[in-house]
Amino acid sequence: MIDLHGYGPRLAEGALVTIELAILSLILAIVLGLATASAKMSRNWVLHRLGTLYTTLIRGVPDLVLMMLLFFGGQIGVNMFTDWLYNRFDIDIFININEFVAGVVTIGLIFGAYMGETFRGAFLAVENGQIEAGRAYGMSHWLVFRRIRFPQMMRHALPGLSNNWMVLLKTTALVSVIGLSDMVKVAAEASKATREPFTFMIIVAVIYLLIASVSEWGFARLQKHYDIGYGEAD
Repeated sequence: MIDLHGYGPRLAEGALVTIELAILSLILAIVLGLATASAKMSRNWVLHRLGTLYTTLIRGVPDLVLMMLLFFGGQIGVNMFTDWLYNRFDIDIFININEFVAGVVTIGLIFGAYMGETFRGAFLAVENGQIEAGRAYGMSHWLVFRRIRFPQMMRHALPGLSNNWMVLLKTTALVSVIGLSDMVKVAAEASKATREPFTFMIIVAVIYLLIASVSEWGFARLQKHYDIGYGEAD
């Protein structure tokens, strides 16, 4: 058994934090991505412009810069708001932005923009004739979306969704800069304390690789499921 100088339990907790952070960020990113794709495909001028502004802004600013802006700038904004409440209404409260919440929101916002483009392209790849056929059979808009549009959209979106998830997973390492005790931060602290950086960083690399490998298997199963009927599944 490898001696981790007592940092083993903390490293395991950090790995769990990383997994939780990645999964919650993915859920938020998917929700924002679907909303963004809908907005950019909308005939409403305002929604289309908002969706375009969001994707352009997020994709044009480095992830680390966005994370620091949202975390530190967000805390400043919250402090200004609570100061205003105290001065105006004599309400004395203090709100501290949690590092985990800040990480989920930031990563979710970042990858929501990328997911939006992935979903938009996937929606456009669905043949309009099948949608029109569903409506001709008397299906409601929701039923057409659930039985026709969404399954076929997912078939086209899964490769991009899988790629975005892999990049998102690696992006979680950035949360260490805002003080969240994920496995990268724990490994960095252990490396400094023990002067054995290779030992701890190789463990972190292996954990990330294991998560990525399990994820690839899961996405392959999903792809096989949505490819049924198209002659691409075994």
